Amino acid sequence: MFTVVAKIVTCRPRLVLLLTLVALLGAGVVGMGAFGKLESDGFDDPASPSTRAADLVDEKFGGEPNLVLLVTARPEVTGPDGRAVDDPAVARAGRELAEDLAREPGVTNVSSYWTDAPPLRSDDGRSALVVASVDEDHTEDLVARFEDAYEAGQADQGPPGGAAAPVTVRPGGAATVGEDINGQVGADLAVAESIAIPITTVLMIIAFGGLVAALLPLGIGLLGILGGFAVLSVVGSLTDVSIFAVNLTTALGMGLGIDYALLMVSRFREELAAGRDRAEAVTVTVRTAGRTILFSGATVIVALAVMLVFPPYFLKSMAYAGIAVTAVAVVAAVVVLPAVLMLLGSRVNALRVGGLIGLFRRRRRAADAAAQADAATGAGAGAGAGAGAAAGRAVPREVVESPFWRRVATVTMRRPLLAGLPVVALLLVLAAPFLHVEFGTPDDRVLRADASSRAVGDVLRSDFSSNDAGAIVVVVTGPADRTGPEQVAGYAAALSELDGVARVDSSAGTLIDGRTVAPPREPASRHTAENASYLRVVPSVEPHSDEAQALVHQIRDTAAPAGTEALAGGPPAVIVDGKDTIADRLPLAIGLISLTTFVLLFLFTGSVLLPLKAIVLNGITLTAVFGVAVWIFQDGHLGWLFDFTPGPLDTSMPVLLFCIAFGLSMDYEVFLLSRIKEEHDAGASNAEAVAAGLARTGRLVTTAAALLAVTFVAFSTSSVRFMQMFGLGTALAILLDATLIRGVLVPAFMRVAGDANWWAPKPLRALHARIGLSEGGAPAAPAAPVPAAVGAPTAGGPAGSAPAGSVPDVRTARNNAGAPSL
Repeated sequence: MFTVVAKIVTCRPRLVLLLTLVALLGAGVVGMGAFGKLESDGFDDPASPSTRAADLVDEKFGGEPNLVLLVTARPEVTGPDGRAVDDPAVARAGRELAEDLAREPGVTNVSSYWTDAPPLRSDDGRSALVVASVDEDHTEDLVARFEDAYEAGQADQGPPGGAAAPVTVRPGGAATVGEDINGQVGADLAVAESIAIPITTVLMIIAFGGLVAALLPLGIGLLGILGGFAVLSVVGSLTDVSIFAVNLTTALGMGLGIDYALLMVSRFREELAAGRDRAEAVTVTVRTAGRTILFSGATVIVALAVMLVFPPYFLKSMAYAGIAVTAVAVVAAVVVLPAVLMLLGSRVNALRVGGLIGLFRRRRRAADAAAQADAATGAGAGAGAGAGAAAGRAVPREVVESPFWRRVATVTMRRPLLAGLPVVALLLVLAAPFLHVEFGTPDDRVLRADASSRAVGDVLRSDFSSNDAGAIVVVVTGPADRTGPEQVAGYAAALSELDGVARVDSSAGTLIDGRTVAPPREPASRHTAENASYLRVVPSVEPHSDEAQALVHQIRDTAAPAGTEALAGGPPAVIVDGKDTIADRLPLAIGLISLTTFVLLFLFTGSVLLPLKAIVLNGITLTAVFGVAVWIFQDGHLGWLFDFTPGPLDTSMPVLLFCIAFGLSMDYEVFLLSRIKEEHDAGASNAEAVAAGLARTGRLVTTAAALLAVTFVAFSTSSVRFMQMFGLGTALAILLDATLIRGVLVPAFMRVAGDANWWAPKPLRALHARIGLSEGGAPAAPAAPVPAAVGAPTAGGPAGSAPAGSVPDVRTARNNAGAPSL
């Protein structure tokens, strides 16, 4: 397959790029519509009791109130007995606001303190509420008008604005939270890109020492992003897709595009420096580095696909975005980039800036030494050597390898337990806060304090005894003679007596502590429909607290009227069901990702122990990342740096972090293990193979990790708390994996395991011999083999070739600019 791809891109590079341009334009046109199709919800299980209850409320009762208008009297208004909301002018403004809101299209179930809901008043009497249900088609416009009016300082009686009134009106509630999050995600994305792209560009220039070579990976990253947006637009037309998939598309598209292009460009430059012409160099690059990229992309896709087993479409959306972006990045790196390289040839090294940056002096000195060796070789070989001298030159090992990473490997393997155990201890210390993790679902507190929905939510929590926006919804379904007011009255009374209940609103009236304190509200359709009755249990505790979740369990344990079924929903029930959903599917997800990782790494290495090592070390790393996330985002440390409000971790976020970080770490696992395996298959001892493998991939892995981490850490600038956690957590997982895991724990483990690293039962060895994965051989080199002085013993392969199963080594001496050196 790779030979065919190489032939196409070398024979028809302009046609490949023309088709790419057409596809790019099409993706841009389709992708432009993605933002309008994405949703801010998606954290709930569609089959859970809370979601079923919400669906019934929407279907039979016009929807649960999702818009809260906080009406606050101006400071100069006092009112009778200090209750400013009872001032005649304030009361008139409140009633008119409720009446105007009820006439808005898409608005139902309007209630207010001044009409029929006395509890909707703050404890100090200066604020009151107007609540309503707004459908999705009218939410954006309605919320925008209220927010614009508030920000303009208008004291209006309705959304359109008007003459000054004695009140200010600020929108809140679930509908406003969704709109605020949608708007913030777009703004955060622009900020993250403005940070990540310039930093990434600078790092790429430093890594490659040239502008042309540095811009190629950025171009592949942008292709991945545009392709991902196009797929999101298409999928968003077919099913619900979360707005947060945009963040993953940007970060993963840029990161993987750079990662894969880095590998391809590095290999291509090596082959040019080895004396190959551009067609041969492209062919070798596609057959070796291209195969590695395909395998690495497959491991990332498999890890991301695991999120599809979870019902919330937030996680499914991340799987759609991640799979699409990874697939596009692989195709772009293996097909499009080689066509560009074919046209560029040696001009890939153009616009070099290494001489302007003081980081390249050692490499230039090494290149000068290599040039002297070339001259000596050419003089001794005479005319017969010709162009082959460049490929056959004797290059010091410290030029081919990273002396730093070889020293790290050597020191670690000299005392593997002494080096490895402190790292394990450090990771366990980082993981310790995860022992007291708390989970929840996003509410207004994921936003910063200046957001309208957040400001209203803070007032509701501090100034109101009960929180109507956090009410537990109970829908009783059954025969009409079992769901009427008389049959529901006893059930409502029992619910009102539960600990943590402020009141219960039902078709039998409003009940507190088992007593009816107000008659049923009008119209009757608010709480009664065909074969159904609707109750609102308003908690006296914070809706996202453990006490509210315990209340949900008490409500579900309370016997419903005979012959009926009761479903509990609302914010506290959503949290309970979200935890249950994740917990139920988590064993399956962990099992699938572990099994697929084991199979893929076994096919790659032929070892049983190495895949198990990878799974265990990844598990330790991710647990440490989760611990840091709890320490920061739940416990509130470093809040001054990231500007967030501490709170429980979103139930979906550990799953997202686990799948993405697990998949990305496989890139570095493949890079390192393939090089180690190459050296071991060539006859090197276990210790020498590990040292050479780390020395020859350390630069590449570190550079790739730094660039990938930049794209994710940029999202820590977000104004949405769980997106900050996602960006920072993923970046930390990448850096830990590329440094402590690959640099210390992998060499320490493989030194202790010795030859057992490569053990497999006889049947599995036979299976691997038949279907094991390898990169395949490279075409014959234009000259003699590289002498043994270059590094570990070769298998007698030609210069510039890579034995089966290899990943391209970082032979910096072959190119003045060299490969990445971070």
